[in-house]
Amino acid sequence: MHLVPRSARSRRTCILSAAALALASALALAACSTGGAERTGTGVTGEQSASVPSADALLADYGLDGLDARTIVDRLEAAPVAERPTGLIASVRPDVLVLSDEGRELALPMPDEFYVSIAPYRAETHDCVFHSLTTCLGELRNEEFRVVATDAATGAVVLDEARTSGDNGFLGLWLPRGTEIDVSITDAAGRSAVSSIDTAALDSATCVTSMRLG
Repeated sequence: MHLVPRSARSRRTCILSAAALALASALALAACSTGGAERTGTGVTGEQSASVPSADALLADYGLDGLDARTIVDRLEAAPVAERPTGLIASVRPDVLVLSDEGRELALPMPDEFYVSIAPYRAETHDCVFHSLTTCLGELRNEEFRVVATDAATGAVVLDEARTSGDNGFLGLWLPRGTEIDVSITDAAGRSAVSSIDTAALDSATCVTSMRLG
């Protein structure tokens, strides 16, 4: 895997790389978008938004060629912060993964499951709507948690696992689509937080930074 090292970024905010800032503004793509739940994607659903040669080149330049959206999400989310690519913006939307750098953009269809990335916190957080796999940073990095996800309508437990937050401070969860999921997160000291995740709407948040452990 070829991942380009990136410089350190503040834990308190999710930052767009300088190289991608102009493009991101023009396309209304933001790392940890704070524009409410307004959908600001490319308008492409289930298709690549760039020509095939251009899309292949973009993926190849970041060592992601031949990979589908789920594999890219899992790989970038798990990568150490220092090894995440500096020039790439990878914005997770409910239906597509939008990848862009200076002058190029493509959208890959997300799988049948809904992806949400959660950054539980104790003291520091930031606003976020759409998760950026390459720039979002949370407070609690590489910590142990218990994560329980329950279907709000049926009460069925869809996930119950001991999880370690990533080097970026986030816990990435693949959840069933088309419903409301109640997620409970508990740290090693027994402090917990609960949030409801809407996995049905196309403007649903894929980034949750409001779960304060207490």
